[in-house]
Amino acid sequence: MNLDVLAIGAHPDDVELSCGGTLALLAHGGHPVGIVDLTRGELGTRGTREIRAKEAEEAARILGAQVRVNLELPDGNIQIDPENRNKLIRIIRRYRPKILLIPHWLERHPDHERAHHLSREAWFFAGVAKIQTVDEDGEEQKPYRPPRYFHYMQRYEFHPSFIIDITTVINQRMDAVRAFKSQFFNPSTQGPETFLSKPEFLDFLVSRFAYYGSLIRTRYGEPFFSIEPIGLSDPFQIIMGEEG
Repeated sequence: MNLDVLAIGAHPDDVELSCGGTLALLAHGGHPVGIVDLTRGELGTRGTREIRAKEAEEAARILGAQVRVNLELPDGNIQIDPENRNKLIRIIRRYRPKILLIPHWLERHPDHERAHHLSREAWFFAGVAKIQTVDEDGEEQKPYRPPRYFHYMQRYEFHPSFIIDITTVINQRMDAVRAFKSQFFNPSTQGPETFLSKPEFLDFLVSRFAYYGSLIRTRYGEPFFSIEPIGLSDPFQIIMGEEG
């Protein structure tokens, strides 16, 4: 199966928090999308790796993702080395996405920064023919480099290159976040309180999406950064969100 978009996160729930609305919107439009979690999130204050695996499966279903893979790298110790890079290259070559969505390189959590660098290296070296990998069936994979990759926003903000209007899927993308019941506010879930488990954290998320939506004159938006210029075949695409 080839995917149009593959989103990569350090932990289960990173993708849901950052670009879940965009994935849901694309899935609604008939685009096959997938998610790669680098770790199982076993160092999280709340929940267990088994619980988070079930939550991740439910969140992917809600978003409409056709593929979700966990590379089972150690949480808190994502090494940027050839072995881990090749694990991610295998996924990229297997699903051949047109676009990668990856973390920004400047982040509060070290795992998120390392996830950026590992993703960036895998993106490039997946297109190098002399780096050989085999798929699950033992067949040699052909080199493939996705045409584009974009950075999604986590804790630290950046000036976005573009913002996706997610107004029509805001409830769906928040339901995907809430699928991680062990991590976020849920009155029936027990565990040590964290910033993420407080009800105001979900309010913060919605407020952030509302702010970025306001910048493109819509209700909710998700921001992305592109290191390279974005070409348009029709200049009127620029003003689609400016009318009214």
